[in-house]
Amino acid sequence: MEENVFFDRDLLEMLKSIANEGVRSAAYGFSSMIGRKIQVGKPTGRLVPILSIPEVVGGLDDDAVGIYLRFNGDLVGQIMMIVPNQKAMELVDLLMDLPPGTTQHLGHLERSALGELGNLCASFFLNAIAKKVDASLRPTPPAVMVDMVGAILDIIVATTGGVSEQALLMQANFMDGDRCVRADFWVIPDMNALQTLFEKKSSI
Repeated sequence: MEENVFFDRDLLEMLKSIANEGVRSAAYGFSSMIGRKIQVGKPTGRLVPILSIPEVVGGLDDDAVGIYLRFNGDLVGQIMMIVPNQKAMELVDLLMDLPPGTTQHLGHLERSALGELGNLCASFFLNAIAKKVDASLRPTPPAVMVDMVGAILDIIVATTGGVSEQALLMQANFMDGDRCVRADFWVIPDMNALQTLFEKKSSI
């Protein structure tokens, strides 16, 4: 048991180092996307059991938005962003330079903007991993899901195939002047990817 705890903590420190670089790089891409500078607070990271995700993002019956990508190549896994509906609409306002409270529903345009943000942040994060561990990674196009948290998790858990019991949670605040929206990003590697990252930790 002690070996597993040490393994998780050691791996988490490595992933937090990568996440910090990846999220900060994503802020630059975010800025380019909307045409003005976006600041990002220092990301925090921790390992969370997949079945405990509802405790972080809200109850299983709460409405939420999930932005989901898979990545393949030398490492395999999933990246997703889950945010409550209200926070997702605040994020759309920030993305589209609208006054706070403007967005009242998530139509095609709003979902497209969230999908682009998720794709952008995931791509920058994957690039950071690839650079650190000398790996080739290929992300899939993003899927945007608007549903109850439980329904979103059912899809995610089904696609993991039981290969991983834990996810890396990265939380970062994106700031535009006095406006601030927190984004929660989840990375779920399969066990082979997890072991590969652990074995290559000395190269970071």
